[in-house]
Amino acid sequence: MVDANLVKGECTGTIKFTPPLYKQRYQFIKDLVNKYKLRKVADLGCADCSLLWMLKFCKCIEVLAGLDICENVMKEKMHRLSPLPGDYLQPSERTLIVTLHHGSVAQKDPCMLGFDLITCIELIEHLEATELEKFPEVVFGFMAPAMVVISTPNSEFNPLLPGVTLFRHPDHKFEWNQAQFQSWALDAASCYDYTVEFTGLGAPPPGTEDVGFCTQIAVFRRKYPNTGETINLEKSTENPYRTIFKAVYPSLKDEKYLRNAVVSEVINTAQIITRRLLDSFKSDYKEHRNGLLELKPDFQLPHCFTRHSKNPSVAEAEKLADDINMETYVSGNAVYIPLIKFFSIPKVNKLCGTFENLSKLITGKVALSNDGSAVVISTEHEHEEKEIE
Repeated sequence: MVDANLVKGECTGTIKFTPPLYKQRYQFIKDLVNKYKLRKVADLGCADCSLLWMLKFCKCIEVLAGLDICENVMKEKMHRLSPLPGDYLQPSERTLIVTLHHGSVAQKDPCMLGFDLITCIELIEHLEATELEKFPEVVFGFMAPAMVVISTPNSEFNPLLPGVTLFRHPDHKFEWNQAQFQSWALDAASCYDYTVEFTGLGAPPPGTEDVGFCTQIAVFRRKYPNTGETINLEKSTENPYRTIFKAVYPSLKDEKYLRNAVVSEVINTAQIITRRLLDSFKSDYKEHRNGLLELKPDFQLPHCFTRHSKNPSVAEAEKLADDINMETYVSGNAVYIPLIKFFSIPKVNKLCGTFENLSKLITGKVALSNDGSAVVISTEHEHEEKEIE
């Protein structure tokens, strides 16, 4: 079947792939990650970190690691892996740690243990013979991830590429044909208890189907789960890699960021309730400024503030209502909003989990009544505005 992304110039005969093959390779990995909901991924030969940058947007990803022998190449673009201001303003529910290491794929380091997927995109053809010999033992024997993806150029496709004489890149030490790559991959899979499937990207033009894909890919899957051997390896192995970058993204699993998110939601909601309450009873508020004003029966909070009885956590919390004054009221220069009302908001409920946790997270950050049952919002500023009017 002809690749729909292949474009052949009518005059020059030049073969081009749209999107470019390197983008298709990255997309292949991203699709694999999303399909299997992989959480921990390491990219060997990560170079400018483009693949890692793409993967950090996958919602299932929690740990990303990159390894390359060229430190300068990683440093040129590693800033792209740092959290952005928006990541702090709206922390994710997941954790995300991104680390870059300087080192060789021919060396073993415990920091590469425990990954779901290890990718080697256009890497092996850059290895010297001695490194290639050690590579299977390091990746499949030591690192032993659940999955390994290896891509490499298919030398049989080279005659179709203009300007390619021997290898596609001057740093390539070799380029294998389909039989050579599959033989090597099958040997590695057999030796280390993996299965392997072959595919590729960049199909040839009509009439040349026998040459195979421009990029050939092997997808390895470990037959059996990891045993406790990796624990012993971690204790006994040296650490030849040097960490040159580490980023820990803000997460709602961190209590500091969770508290900020809950406090922000409570304050914003309280201000909206207060404004609508005072607007609704503007005339009464002026007359009874220093007294007690309860909500009228026909006062309705916005839909987003109403209770959702179908939510088990909310229903459980509402059992507390008998012991809590459920009416929002104005007393003096303050509005008192029962805390239980905030827990009934789906977003707050999801963030906190329990009513007790809500109370714990906002205590000391939000003004509460003496008994802690209500959020207190001062209306002094509101009064000043009304007097000016």
